[in-house]
Amino acid sequence: MKLNGAEIIVACLKEQGVDTVFGFPGGAVLNIYDALFKNRDSIRHILTSHEQGASHAADGYARSTGKVGVVFSTSGPGATNLVTGLATAYMDSIPIVAITGNVTTDLLGKDSFQEVDISGITMPITKHNYIVKDVEDLAPIIRDAFYIAREGRPGPVLIDVPKDVTAALAEYIRVDPRWSVPSEDNVRTSAVEKTIALLKASSKPMLYVGGGVIRAQAQAELAEFIEKIDAPLGVSLMGNGAIDAQHPRFTGMIGMHGTRLSNIAVNNCDVLVVIGARFSDRVVSKVSEFAKNAKIIHIDVDPAEINKNIATYHYVIGDIKVVLSKINKRLTKPLVHAPWMEQIAKWRAEHPLRIAGETRRPSQILQALSAIMPSDAVVVTEVGQHQMWAAQFFRHTPEKRFLTSGGLGTMGYGTGAAIGAQVGNPMRRVVNVAGDGSFRMNCNELATIARYRLPIVILIMNNRTLGMVRQWQTLFYDERYSETTLDTDVNWIALAEAFGVKGMSLTKDDDPMTVLSAAFALNSPVVVDCEIPLDNKVYPMVAPGASIEDMIEESFD
Repeated sequence: MKLNGAEIIVACLKEQGVDTVFGFPGGAVLNIYDALFKNRDSIRHILTSHEQGASHAADGYARSTGKVGVVFSTSGPGATNLVTGLATAYMDSIPIVAITGNVTTDLLGKDSFQEVDISGITMPITKHNYIVKDVEDLAPIIRDAFYIAREGRPGPVLIDVPKDVTAALAEYIRVDPRWSVPSEDNVRTSAVEKTIALLKASSKPMLYVGGGVIRAQAQAELAEFIEKIDAPLGVSLMGNGAIDAQHPRFTGMIGMHGTRLSNIAVNNCDVLVVIGARFSDRVVSKVSEFAKNAKIIHIDVDPAEINKNIATYHYVIGDIKVVLSKINKRLTKPLVHAPWMEQIAKWRAEHPLRIAGETRRPSQILQALSAIMPSDAVVVTEVGQHQMWAAQFFRHTPEKRFLTSGGLGTMGYGTGAAIGAQVGNPMRRVVNVAGDGSFRMNCNELATIARYRLPIVILIMNNRTLGMVRQWQTLFYDERYSETTLDTDVNWIALAEAFGVKGMSLTKDDDPMTVLSAAFALNSPVVVDCEIPLDNKVYPMVAPGASIEDMIEESFD
């Protein structure tokens, strides 16, 4: 049957099983929004306050559901407003398809009104992108975009569609989605056998796990693997939730704000198995000192990550769920490393994560939150000190989801991502842990939360400063607090209520359990303004360029 380009876009979305899109309309996408209106019974559109919020919402939807997130924007500034969200998704391997409108094909390249080369702009921050100049190419491109976004290491794909292409007619025939099914046949058996041989020869193995395990939904295979090799396990920021944080083998995060236990274990192990992680500078710090006594085995779906940041001794390329399953099948006899695990237990006792004085307040709030939230809750964060505290003090489990901007470190990510997570998981509780600095970047999305009555709880960890930047200024810039003090006395409760969202206060003297329980009991949107001391810091911390064992810790006088 003949459809116009806009109708083909909507039909192809339905082919792919899309039932939700996020976006903001404009002139270049009027035909698309007209087709969307005609299909409003099958595809729900969430209107955000800003295109950046829409891109983060598509990201949060994708992370929390495992589906591809979809975002629409108009041309020019609408398209450029997606850039930060696409870069965030690219750095964290999140599958998104962004569809942008553009001026008609005869006006491309002429500095036309609201024209921008969005495919050129986003080339470094997308897995692939397209500009569609012929309506006959539109359906195949959309189908390819979804396949590419999902396949291998996931990531964002952008499709730029000039307005005349959305109006042109073409024959449309429905096609079933193409899926990439990981197979053991794609994993080299020799690489698996060498991995097993290295593990059998090891007396002090250690695991460093990243977000790739969660993307591959390989938590069960990981749990079996660590028991079979009898090893401790540390995580990157993105790896939180790959294993229960109370698991006896779990040592905590590795790197700049990791635990001393994890960092000591990494630098004293003889084999470091790295699974679905990319050796971020925030994990590795001083390259020459990182895991210097270990043979590094890297397991990853993306060949481009092998030997990119750290030279490895051996690697296995393939879907992590498949690779771990293949290793587990061949490890018929569990390994035993009793002396090494005894040493880990000794270090654990010697180096607990200790918090002193007023600095206890963030941990008290987040531990109360962790106790209140259901087992299948979704925790989203902005970026800064509150993000690290949430990583350290919240009890992460495979059942819970932890959504945070790890690679790009995007302040302003959390509220949009929480919207996407709540829309995609209407029966789960979603909370956004924010700092007052980050939250002011995206508080306009309170209008979206109110419009759709999303029962999101937003905790503003309010220290009236850009806390992480101030911490660096304290430690490394002789307390020169240049432009980090937020001395405008914003009334966050009044602001929330102006948008139609309940506001609550949690002062330094209030019991967090009481206030947070009341907030969750409302089962409606709520902003909780949590007062925390100005100079709370995230400890421990590794100074830039230092070995991960050379940690700055809180002073206990």
